[in-house]
Amino acid sequence: MQKSLFQLEAERAACERQLIQLQHKVQQYENRIAYCEKGERRKRTHRLITRGAAVESVAPTVKVLTEVEFYALAESVFALPEVQALLSEAVHSHDQGRT
Repeated sequence: MQKSLFQLEAERAACERQLIQLQHKVQQYENRIAYCEKGERRKRTHRLITRGAAVESVAPTVKVLTEVEFYALAESVFALPEVQALLSEAVHSHDQGRT
């Protein structure tokens, strides 16, 4: 049985509507992904800012250092065995609190 021109046009219109609906669904998923990624970036930015502020509150003199000088200082400080031990202890303590 062959479909009439009217039936074919109605079928095409239905398929076009379905295509538009699916395109909207794809856009919704893409928007949701972007929202989640943006949220992760915001959390990271907040964490970096608050930790930088903590460093400046504990050692206000670091404000005068350039970025390169500050990174060099941070690398030196975090390379110290005592600091490595304290960091390991803090991470271990944090991990224990999660279980």
